[in-house]
Amino acid sequence: MPLVTTKEMFEKAYNGGYAIGAFNVNNMEIVQGITEAAKDLNAPLILQVSKGARAYANHTYLIKLVEAAVIETGLPIALHLDHGDSFETCKSCIDGGFTSVMIDASSKPFEENIALTRKVVEYAHDHGVVVEAELGTLAGVEDEVNVSAENSSYTRPEDVQEFVQRTGCDSLAIAIGTSHGAYKFKPGTKPQLRFDILEEVSRRLPGFPIVLHGSSSVPQEFVKIINENGGNMPGAIGVPEDQLRQAASMAVCKINIDSDLRLAMTATIRKYFNDHPDHFDPRQYLKPARAAIKDMVAHKIVDVLGCDGKA
Repeated sequence: MPLVTTKEMFEKAYNGGYAIGAFNVNNMEIVQGITEAAKDLNAPLILQVSKGARAYANHTYLIKLVEAAVIETGLPIALHLDHGDSFETCKSCIDGGFTSVMIDASSKPFEENIALTRKVVEYAHDHGVVVEAELGTLAGVEDEVNVSAENSSYTRPEDVQEFVQRTGCDSLAIAIGTSHGAYKFKPGTKPQLRFDILEEVSRRLPGFPIVLHGSSSVPQEFVKIINENGGNMPGAIGVPEDQLRQAASMAVCKINIDSDLRLAMTATIRKYFNDHPDHFDPRQYLKPARAAIKDMVAHKIVDVLGCDGKA
């Protein structure tokens, strides 16, 4: 089975009341952990690559890792560019074999966002690739994304119809209270997603797939392990998983998860070195790290996304 676009999987997800996990990948162990979990649970999958991941791991290596995952699993897998910041970056990924790209012009004025998004859409559609766009701006820091709380903004539902119609985008990332990175909210607060915005957006765009970025839940067991093994992560709080499951039952068809994978991997490696300070074989600490990612992804697929058995 070749790489697929997200079109069919989003149609099924929207009608079925579940979401597809979009997991960021940076190396072989992360790809393996994610795809092994998805294979065991027969779940459709989006593997996404950021601009930073392409710079770190090299476009060609990442493509070949994902192609290997398709061969090994037989699953429908889409390869997606996360937060493309320019036409040139999106074009490079389209030309290089990606089946889906995101153009993130959300920080630009409305008309500039439309113009750049439309340019990417026209090129992508000519090459059989789908496009995710964004309206509204999430706060937080993760990879290439760095937006202060003061500069973040909720998506305006009254803008979405015009934006989608004029750009021709295939899915839309909206801002309803999620945030990039592990340090999302102040300690002691209980984050609350703006379901009223999501409901109004879905009313104005019936049947149209919505995307949530910044949706890691920051599991406290991994934060604790990191802090107990030389780390310092006070006050790391994520998005409650019950709220993400509610969003997945509505119009949200794609939920991005990155920080939780990083936390699982980092916590496992930190603990391994604390317990085995004399070990130096990378296989010895990357194997349990890969297993931790697999367990994390399995949990997300079953308990948050609800896409197990949907491949």
